[in-house]
Amino acid sequence: MIAGIEGILKSRGEDGVVVDVGGVSFRLQSPTSTISTLGIPGDRVKLHTHLHVREDNLALYGFASSEELRLFELLIAVSGIALNRPCASFSSQPERFEVAIARGDVEVLSSVSGVGKKTAARLVLELKGKFEQVGVASRSPQEDVKAALIGLGYSAAEANSAIATLPDVPDLALEDKIKLALQHFARTG
Repeated sequence: MIAGIEGILKSRGEDGVVVDVGGVSFRLQSPTSTISTLGIPGDRVKLHTHLHVREDNLALYGFASSEELRLFELLIAVSGIALNRPCASFSSQPERFEVAIARGDVEVLSSVSGVGKKTAARLVLELKGKFEQVGVASRSPQEDVKAALIGLGYSAAEANSAIATLPDVPDLALEDKIKLALQHFARTG
């Protein structure tokens, strides 16, 4: 609906900015990385935007780059991800988190304030295939399953035990391998 905003920066805050567009001022929530690139009030700015519509609220989010906006939109599509600090933190360094998701690095993702290991594992599970990084060394499927299980709270030993029971089917999707590993815990628990 609103793909971008271009106008005069009226004010900057900790979590957003106000931009005047032809006499109408828009308040946009933005990550600090975007806010820091905008200059001072009175400067002309251009932001990529996402209008988030809920039953009780309209919120406009602004980003300095289309990459930040893309990552933000992918993140909010994952169930259980809130439109607050974690999204702002992830979208402020899109390359870092795209690589972490592509590698299945639950530790990097859970280092963001407000994101636990279970949420980080869900991000990896739901978003891994959406990032095609040049030069990102992919882990083996067993390492991906292990990372997901550890992210869900299982120990490395428990994860290894579950992985040992997986069938040797090369075409089996990561999600199916994780489901089978979780079924192992249900049988043994």
